[in-house]
Amino acid sequence: MSCCSHSGAAGRFFSRFARHYRKRYLKKGFEPSQVQLIRGLEQAGINGAAVLEIGCGVGYLHQALLESGAGRAAGVDLSDRMLDEARRLARERGLDQRIEYRVGDFVELADTLGEADIAILDKVVCCYPDAEALLRRSLEKTRRVYALTYPRERWFVRLGVAVGAFALWLIRSTFRSYVHDPAQIEAWVTARGFAKVYQAQTPVWLTQVYVRG
Repeated sequence: MSCCSHSGAAGRFFSRFARHYRKRYLKKGFEPSQVQLIRGLEQAGINGAAVLEIGCGVGYLHQALLESGAGRAAGVDLSDRMLDEARRLARERGLDQRIEYRVGDFVELADTLGEADIAILDKVVCCYPDAEALLRRSLEKTRRVYALTYPRERWFVRLGVAVGAFALWLIRSTFRSYVHDPAQIEAWVTARGFAKVYQAQTPVWLTQVYVRG
């Protein structure tokens, strides 16, 4: 499957859950892996930073960073419904004038986007078939801090992805998730001049924060 057709399938799939994602956050707050991600970003420094969140969903992660000292943000997502919810949440929090939202495949949109001090990919690498292209284009847009959360290399994670693929096949969705090699991901990032300064994990997710130089 091409990245273009996969992106369309992913956008349709996640659009179904846009309202649920917003309500879940308002009720329960951040997931444990997101708490770890924010901790790593705060250690790297966010004050006044321009933030780019790829696969931003309903926006609560970068919006929280704005409330904690970041300067402005851009959010990119495949789902227009996700971004509708993100804009609604931004207006409710008084942040809408500091955020720009773009719908589409980041790899295809990258040339139209400016650079950011901080790039965030929270549970995005696992939704993209060509991880190398996604990391390469996003690293090109990152001046200082690169943060991402993606699946750990564990047998039960791969089993869950396989079961999920079967369930998606049953409902005739062509969207699929992926478990990319963490060692390869780290090699791609460090080859661009970034050094890992923070790492944490849950049973399923691996969170890493890198700083250039």
